Amino acid sequence: MAAPAPRPPGLCCCRKGPAAGPEAPPAPPPPPEPPPDVASASSSQLFSLRHLHLGLELRPEARALAGCLVLELCARSPQPRALVLDVHPALHVLSAAYRRAPLGEAPCSFAFSPAEAAAAAAPAPLPPPPCPPPPPCAPPCAASPPCTATFLSAPCIAAGPLPPAAAAAPGEPPASPPPAAAEPPLPLFAQPPCAACPLGFRVDPFTDYGSSLTVSLPAALQPHQPFQIIVRYTTADGPAIWWLDPELTYGNAKPFVFTQGHSVCNRSFFPCFDTPAVKCTYSATVKAPAGIQVLMSATQSTYLEEEGVYQFYMEYPVPAYLVALVAGDLVHADIGPRSRVWAEPCLLPTAISKLSGMVERWLTAAESLYGPYIWGRYDIVFLPPSFPIVAMENPCLTFIISSILESDEFLIIDVIHEVAHSWFGNAVTNATWEEMWLSEGLATYAQRRITTETYGAAFTCLETAFRLDALHRQMKLLGEDNPVSKLQVKLEPGVNPSNLMNLFTYEKGYCFVYYLSQLCGDPRHFDSFLRAYIEKYKFTSVVAQDLLDSFLNFFPELKEQCVESKAGLEFERWLNATGPPLAEPDLSQGSSLTRPVEMLFKLWTTEPLDSAAAASSVDLTKWRTFQTVLFLDRLLDGSPLPHEVIKKLSECYSSQLDSMNAEIRIRWLQIVVRNDYYPDLYKVRRFLENQMSRMYTIPLYEDLCTGTLKSFALEIFYQTQNQLHPNLRKTIQQILSQGLNPLPAIDTTAVTTDTPAMVLEDKVSEATNGAISLRDVNVSA
Repeated sequence: MAAPAPRPPGLCCCRKGPAAGPEAPPAPPPPPEPPPDVASASSSQLFSLRHLHLGLELRPEARALAGCLVLELCARSPQPRALVLDVHPALHVLSAAYRRAPLGEAPCSFAFSPAEAAAAAAPAPLPPPPCPPPPPCAPPCAASPPCTATFLSAPCIAAGPLPPAAAAAPGEPPASPPPAAAEPPLPLFAQPPCAACPLGFRVDPFTDYGSSLTVSLPAALQPHQPFQIIVRYTTADGPAIWWLDPELTYGNAKPFVFTQGHSVCNRSFFPCFDTPAVKCTYSATVKAPAGIQVLMSATQSTYLEEEGVYQFYMEYPVPAYLVALVAGDLVHADIGPRSRVWAEPCLLPTAISKLSGMVERWLTAAESLYGPYIWGRYDIVFLPPSFPIVAMENPCLTFIISSILESDEFLIIDVIHEVAHSWFGNAVTNATWEEMWLSEGLATYAQRRITTETYGAAFTCLETAFRLDALHRQMKLLGEDNPVSKLQVKLEPGVNPSNLMNLFTYEKGYCFVYYLSQLCGDPRHFDSFLRAYIEKYKFTSVVAQDLLDSFLNFFPELKEQCVESKAGLEFERWLNATGPPLAEPDLSQGSSLTRPVEMLFKLWTTEPLDSAAAASSVDLTKWRTFQTVLFLDRLLDGSPLPHEVIKKLSECYSSQLDSMNAEIRIRWLQIVVRNDYYPDLYKVRRFLENQMSRMYTIPLYEDLCTGTLKSFALEIFYQTQNQLHPNLRKTIQQILSQGLNPLPAIDTTAVTTDTPAMVLEDKVSEATNGAISLRDVNVSA
């Protein structure tokens, strides 16, 4: 998703004091349950999730992660028979167990080897207390060894390995216990009121992007009784976990791994309630090879040098998709009082020069609009080009693709968009994936309020014009009646929510939020509403009705005017009508920047062509990046152009564009390809030989394969494939294979079994027979 990411804003509600009287008013009814999430197989509505602990061991040499998950839960109803969690075929569950959770117990720790487990347990001479009654499918556990076989209650020591039958799914042969070296971490608890009892479990298919893990529960489990479920597992390459060999990093020295959870990928990272409706705090203990720096999206972190272990704690509740990890050859530098940047050593100076002092400026502007930044630190980590999107708003630690560093204006927008997500999307989250606009549309609005405060209205209007152009381009290609153009999209069972990630989510959502702000008369009044909305709903998940009810309650005069039912602009129509936004913002304040673009485009496309007048009218080197890309995008829309026009364009601009950033160069090269302009094809080859990023390779391969240049594309791919991540390699192979016999086998060791489904672009290009480039529709998280 190569375009700048939009972020979600929120809305607020007035709170009225209780009416005076001799009797206290009745307690308000509990908030309604969020609607079922068809993208989740979990039984999240039957339980309250209090906290999750993760023990993780990174094994780069095997491209694998060994994990132990400890969930702290309470049942909402009497005697639930089973707990269902979201998992993925790439994640192999080895065992499940149950343990009573004492109130006030400190978070568990983890042992990463039998020796560590023995050391932790050595002082304990006494056997563990008896377990509660086990579920029918588990063996009796009184004081027998299976109770403590794999899960330690310090200072008690395990007696032996868990019997395979206890962990085998019904109907499946028991698995042999893995060798000790391959065992996942063991949990160590501060208090041992009861040993962990093995539970029966099974894994069932759910969709092509996940499975369901059903764990039997003890029959005597009571409502609101805290308990723990402990799951030990291993997971390899999956949609969430991206392993990079050293050759795919800038330093070429150490392996690298990162996770990407949005939308429903983290079920391949750890078993979870993989729905945005459920939030909880989390902690993690991570062991990595020596020399590998580990970071997570957490408010607190420590490194225990003697043990070689990192510890993380997120003190605020977040949905599963915002739990993120990155590990590799990373170094840091402070760039502000509450911000630092992380990058590979060779990239760090560039990152410092681009962002030093800037993040604090943007955070301060955001706080002046929407209230205090609640996450403590705002750090940024720049990831290798294999990162599949532009940026991801992981709390406390924004992930950004390093390729964007050379494009200053795109970098500014991307980071500010992620900053806006700290309020809209992270603090207040859409409860269902069918209403992603509640995060992305509001975040985009907040992003543009921040850029207006820091860079002026003209710059904001220019960037908005560029994005709305892209929205209309996507709408033309998909059709105005396409259901994905709704803000409230109906997610059918089996459809990956990531396929709903499109420019309507961002830009149509933004237009609706902008319309609401205009109803207030003054954007500062709307800012006040958003501050109150955040304060009311922070750390929760909401639906659109929460936002709109809050808006009307905050502005009772608008409610009296029935603005929600204004003919042609009804709120319900905004949400459920297909097609373009019902109203778009006034961008006249950006005319000083957009008018020269329109004039230059007209000069180059008016017949007869006066190339001398067009060439002398503007110096592109003095333009902003967004002006140049807006001009080139409009030329792309008009391609193929008359041969004389493309020839003169090349003579005038090709050399200038060679020295500009990749966002500009790729657009010019797409014009070259779409117009079969052979004199500049060598530049396409040179560009692809030096690119490893999805955002700068897929668009060109799509365009090359749409026209007459597929053999040229094949030649470049076979020369460059070894520098591409296996997932990207697989996607390009699919593009090249359209309309051809299957491509010859390629040495793609460790190619994942399923390409992460977090980019809409591949789906769009297939649906349109390759006529759309990824660049036409790309978005970022």
